[in-house]
Amino acid sequence: MSNETEYSEGGSPIYRHPERNEWQTPQAEPSEICLEQISEHIERHLGPVKTVFHELVSDTVHIDVHIVLPTEQSPWIRLVTSGMSDLPMQIPAESGASRYAELIMTLPPEWELEQEQFEDENWYWPIRLIKTLARLPHLYSTWLGFGHTVPNGDPAQNYAPNTQLNGAIILPSITVPQDFHRLSISPDKEIAFFSVVPLYEEEMNLKLKKGTDHLLDLFDQHGMSDVINPQRKNIAKKRFFFF
Repeated sequence: MSNETEYSEGGSPIYRHPERNEWQTPQAEPSEICLEQISEHIERHLGPVKTVFHELVSDTVHIDVHIVLPTEQSPWIRLVTSGMSDLPMQIPAESGASRYAELIMTLPPEWELEQEQFEDENWYWPIRLIKTLARLPHLYSTWLGFGHTVPNGDPAQNYAPNTQLNGAIILPSITVPQDFHRLSISPDKEIAFFSVVPLYEEEMNLKLKKGTDHLLDLFDQHGMSDVINPQRKNIAKKRFFFF
């Protein structure tokens, strides 16, 4: 990562991470106690975990993805990471953010997540995305928190052939119970759970220009939530839309 901090027009810092060629074994052994508490937290607030996709080979941290199927109270599929919080993130002292985090993505109930669909990037890309983002802070000695945006490469590439979404913003989920957002492991370790919300390039640019609050105001105006829709409306690409 460059030593010089670049800023967007809206005042947000921009970090550019070089491609990594080296592979590092996990720096921390997965905590069985922490994993058990995360699993219990997921089941208590979201529903039973159907399965866990375990990594066979891990780089820097071991990231697993818990799959929760729809329930009457929560009619969506959930992807929830564990392992991102095995190591602390490098949080600026003035931020006040939690040093430990895990990620969640919310998919419509018809999303295909059987093993045979994983050869098709149109179905697999949310799992790839959530694992990539969970590992990012530990690969580059940085952090992820509220309002952070991450493009899919530089220049950004679409996540899959069936969508033009090519970036993501980190936000609290609005489709989970309030008590799900935080999990206290110990007096020194509290895990924050953040939602990964995919964005279009124009929405990423708008956030950088106008800030997170402006983008969220548009989300509210258009009734958007954190449920993934690969073909949803691009709220920053309108005829006669002026920045």
